[in-house]
Amino acid sequence: MAGGSLAPAGVAKERAEQYRGRATPFVFMACFVAAIGGSIFGYDIGISVLPKRVREEGTLHENNYCKYNNQGLAAFTSSLYLAGLVASLVASPVTRNYGRRVSIICGGISFLIGAALNAAAVNLVMLILGRIMLGVGIGFGNQAVPLYLSEMAPAHLRGGLNIMFQLATTLGIFTANMVNYGTEKIDQWGWRLSLGLAAAPALLMTVGGYLLPETPNSLVEQGLIDEGRQVLEKIRGTENVNAELEDIIDASELANSIKHPFRNILEERNRPQLVMAIFMPTFQILTGINSILFYAPVLFQSMGFGGSASLYSSVTTGAVLVLSTFISIATVDKWGRRALLISGGIQMIICQVAVAIILALKFDENGELSKGFSVLVVVIICLFVAAFGWSWGPLGWTVPSEIFPLETRSAGQSITVAVNLLFTFVIAQAFLSLLCSLSMGFSSSSLVGSL
Repeated sequence: MAGGSLAPAGVAKERAEQYRGRATPFVFMACFVAAIGGSIFGYDIGISVLPKRVREEGTLHENNYCKYNNQGLAAFTSSLYLAGLVASLVASPVTRNYGRRVSIICGGISFLIGAALNAAAVNLVMLILGRIMLGVGIGFGNQAVPLYLSEMAPAHLRGGLNIMFQLATTLGIFTANMVNYGTEKIDQWGWRLSLGLAAAPALLMTVGGYLLPETPNSLVEQGLIDEGRQVLEKIRGTENVNAELEDIIDASELANSIKHPFRNILEERNRPQLVMAIFMPTFQILTGINSILFYAPVLFQSMGFGGSASLYSSVTTGAVLVLSTFISIATVDKWGRRALLISGGIQMIICQVAVAIILALKFDENGELSKGFSVLVVVIICLFVAAFGWSWGPLGWTVPSEIFPLETRSAGQSITVAVNLLFTFVIAQAFLSLLCSLSMGFSSSSLVGSL
């Protein structure tokens, strides 16, 4: 695949063999700073469960499955993703017309505001408003960061560097799980610390956005060809960038001739990419992973774990997710995207069916598992999370960001983000009610997810 430009239809692809350059320290640094946006996304996923005090105030049921069936909890979790869905569509023209850096900075500022509101919240409304601002940050960040990584990375390392976004996301989830575990015992202000700590990576993202170079693709698209060449030479570590620059210029001319990218993306020649942009995030979310990432403490408590043990189990699954992402980074450019997606999908199906069978058959009359089976379920869930971590997790973001030509790339990424956040919103809003209402609880949810 073409190095910096992902050559679109109508642009000569044979020049890709003439691309020169290497992975320079500068490009690694730029990709690392940009990927911080993924860590905030992950932190907000991992911190999604309401503060303990607020959760317990909303506890209405003795039944473990229904204990946290609270619309306030669901609204707190899901409001972020609905706001992100809307923001991702707004971010598309901003990213295209003003550059990837501007969207990254907008995302960072929104994250800062959201973290401040949540840390200072005095009621549920203020918490939800903070989550909405975090959602705006996610809409801008998730739209711009994968594009930035894809356009900065050299062709032979694009898959691995692009997965840095997912790696940062998993590190954010793991960090949130650790913070939740550490602040669980701090009754008065521990939850404020958990929510407010999102400001730290948000500040790095905002400041880093000002310091990052714009991508060569975006600079050329804005008519700044000399500046685009300078950045391309810097990130490739060579002055011999003529072939890649010519492809970027050709792609930019075609992109600038497209006045309505969302309309253009519906044309027949763009439909294969559009199908991928819709179904990759759809299948990614419908694996059921977000039910675990959002509500892991609630889920493990439903299986009979105590509060500390359930948080410890959440930390364990978060660590597994991080480690498995490194497998994807190491193998994606060697084994290919398709092999990882198929093998990961098979492993996830087996794990979900196994969990469904255990929970359906081994619950006692009190609605709890024995200790041995509870541990077994956690182990199987970790295997499920591992499969997601090296397959559908990172590739659900990587593949859509690679396949669109420059003229529809920003619009295509917005569709990917919007679909992802739409299904994430549905899962976040519905999971607790489904957990309570389904006759076999999470086992039914697992079986449905495996299908």
